[in-house]
Amino acid sequence: MKLKLAALTFAMFAACGAFAQATDTVAKVKASGVITMGVRDSSGALSYTLGDGKYTGYHIEVCNKIIANLEKVVGRKLEVKYQPVTSQNRIPLVQNGTVDVECGSTTNNATRQKDVAFLPTTFVEEVRIAVKANSGITSIVQLNGKNVATTTGTTSVQTLRKNERASNIDFKEVFGKDHSDSFLLLESGRAEAFVMDGAILAGNIAIAKNPADFKLVGEVLSVEPIAIMIRKDDTAFKKVGDDTVKEMMKSGEMAKLWDKWFLQPIPPKNTRVGYAASESTKAAWANPNDKPMEDYAKK
Repeated sequence: MKLKLAALTFAMFAACGAFAQATDTVAKVKASGVITMGVRDSSGALSYTLGDGKYTGYHIEVCNKIIANLEKVVGRKLEVKYQPVTSQNRIPLVQNGTVDVECGSTTNNATRQKDVAFLPTTFVEEVRIAVKANSGITSIVQLNGKNVATTTGTTSVQTLRKNERASNIDFKEVFGKDHSDSFLLLESGRAEAFVMDGAILAGNIAIAKNPADFKLVGEVLSVEPIAIMIRKDDTAFKKVGDDTVKEMMKSGEMAKLWDKWFLQPIPPKNTRVGYAASESTKAAWANPNDKPMEDYAKK
């Protein structure tokens, strides 16, 4: 019995030690030589695939800079592995150690901060409505009785429901598993509108077969800080990430990256997203912080 108890106690301590090590990304990658980046297939110009396992975008470049600085800290070159994530599984994959740094299009909010941590806000997003240009729709009120697409597992679902109650309108939500799926619902006519972060909508429109067939309309539905996500209580890695992002903001490199990905032609079709940085985004660059979206809603 004593031997069994001792073995059980040892196993518990070993499990705790393994968990503690998993939350220390700096130690983890120093030992393994590998870091796993969470990426998105269709998060506009933030993070998207070029095919053949290649990913690029605004947040991919920010994460590459973080990894370059992490390599200096650990004193070795790191192999970067890409792990595609969705709106539904991104948080669990960060929590369980599958993904070390999530470089997609995640809103920083109070609920998520209970489970994960965020680096300083890289831009402040506005949730908008995309429709077909010939639809005649100009406001959320005109969505009454229509199918509205959004992506499963995103905060835009909550935004949509809040506006449904506030405007006393009745529409049917149809869900895509990722942003490309949601945009396809709009493109194919299975939905009359797609509600999502403006930059994601603009990015999907830019790479559509006929970009002129779509437009952003109506009021801003929500204002949300978007940031790169890491594990909670991962102090050493958060310092590397925070310092990197803050330096990019201070030097003007972040603004240059925004210009590159949102105002200049981007691959693979050399189309322009045409999405200028908002005053709220510029304010976040001037005063770096990891405040949740609830702070932005305070008057």
